[in-house]
Amino acid sequence: MATSRTLSAPTYAKPALILGACILAAAAGFLALRHHAHKQDLAQAAANAGAITGSTGPAQQLGPSGLPIPRFVSLKTEKVNVRKGPSSDHAVAWVYQSKGLPVEITAEYETWRRIRDAQGAEGWILQNMLAGKRMALIAPSRKGSFINMMAGPSLESGPVARLASGVQGEIKSCDGAWCRILASGYDGYVDQNMLWGAYPGEVVN
Repeated sequence: MATSRTLSAPTYAKPALILGACILAAAAGFLALRHHAHKQDLAQAAANAGAITGSTGPAQQLGPSGLPIPRFVSLKTEKVNVRKGPSSDHAVAWVYQSKGLPVEITAEYETWRRIRDAQGAEGWILQNMLAGKRMALIAPSRKGSFINMMAGPSLESGPVARLASGVQGEIKSCDGAWCRILASGYDGYVDQNMLWGAYPGEVVN
């Protein structure tokens, strides 16, 4: 795509073409160094899983349901009650009003699931209020910042949009380093470590 767009911000302009063999060679060298630095950043982020997403890390065990814990899911309906304990006898702690919001299951008890959201709040939700559809929030801990959505799973592919922190999108796939997501009408790739909704290094098909 020839231009890129910023969600909730003005379109940024095309960079001017740089002519001259020497300048092009220097630019190529810069891109190579940038790519190498990015790979180092990914390795560091994977080694410190949760530094950006705040997640508890990849699944280490199976819960009573036979599914891994922890794991990411999403809210099935627009309004979901979160209770202080795993039964309807417990008081409602708060109410979500955001269908598709990604949350992380950290425990299971009968038909109840203890969840944690991107802000670290925990509570219990009925299983039937949760969906296996994988959703994500763009770098929710980096409020006021923007993350590039790329045309392909590499920095060299070029940006197609800039996504504001907290934008919600649907995860289509992840290869452990990049995730293809749909967000606000855009389809592209985001650095996996910038997402709440996929663990660093996790493969999602």
